[in-house]
Amino acid sequence: MSREEIAARLAGLYDLTMKLRQECPWDRKQTQESIIAYTLEETHELADAIHERATRGDDSVKGELGDLLFQVYFMAAVAEEQGLYDLGDIAAGIHTKLVRRHPHIFGEGQAETAEDVKKTWDIIKVEAEGREGIFHDVPSSFPATLLAQKLQQRAAAVGFDWEQAVDVMAKVEEEADEIAAEMSAEMAGAGDPQRLADEVGDLLFSVINLSRKLKVDPELALRRSALRFRERVEGAAEAARQDGRVFEELDIRGQESYYQQAKGSLRKEQER
Repeated sequence: MSREEIAARLAGLYDLTMKLRQECPWDRKQTQESIIAYTLEETHELADAIHERATRGDDSVKGELGDLLFQVYFMAAVAEEQGLYDLGDIAAGIHTKLVRRHPHIFGEGQAETAEDVKKTWDIIKVEAEGREGIFHDVPSSFPATLLAQKLQQRAAAVGFDWEQAVDVMAKVEEEADEIAAEMSAEMAGAGDPQRLADEVGDLLFSVINLSRKLKVDPELALRRSALRFRERVEGAAEAARQDGRVFEELDIRGQESYYQQAKGSLRKEQER
């Protein structure tokens, strides 16, 4: 598709968005605040489509990208009505920001690696964009895993970081020991629920930090584990059904036996 054809289709989506905003009772009623929940939903659906590309196909990803793109157009339409800014202002703003943050392409900067680029971004954010503080512009409303990652990355950018992943692993083990101590205190009748919750939070935070040092995205890793767990439990329930048994009525030993059976079967399928 040519540049002109792409521009025409984007303009067509703009015209459609404005028409819906003016003529559809539901669209006309929405605000940026009310539509944000749908935007987050579309973001998660896009993530699902990308992770499941092998089974759902690229058309699914394309469709979810379209849904998310419409959310941007719609929010821009609301702002344009209010005389704040429009889609052109948004495009110009991100264009300017991207040029500013890539001096190794559009200026005299040097960056040989992705890490070099990241360091340049951090410097530009502070010096050219006026951001202040170690944790500048990290929204507290981020999902917990993303919030932890961002805070850890910002701390590492100023040198406050473990040297090696093995050091973080030791911290993970330390936090696990502290949870065990709190559990023992609870069984002895001297536990503190808030302290136990804090220790669990510290363990999760340390595991995310370990993921960062190992260059593993904790959100994606946890997501994969959760989906594997779901698939295995569903497989275990199906195996029990084929044996004429009801998974929900089995004791934990029976359920675990079918779980391990499903786990082995799924592993064999993946190895084929």
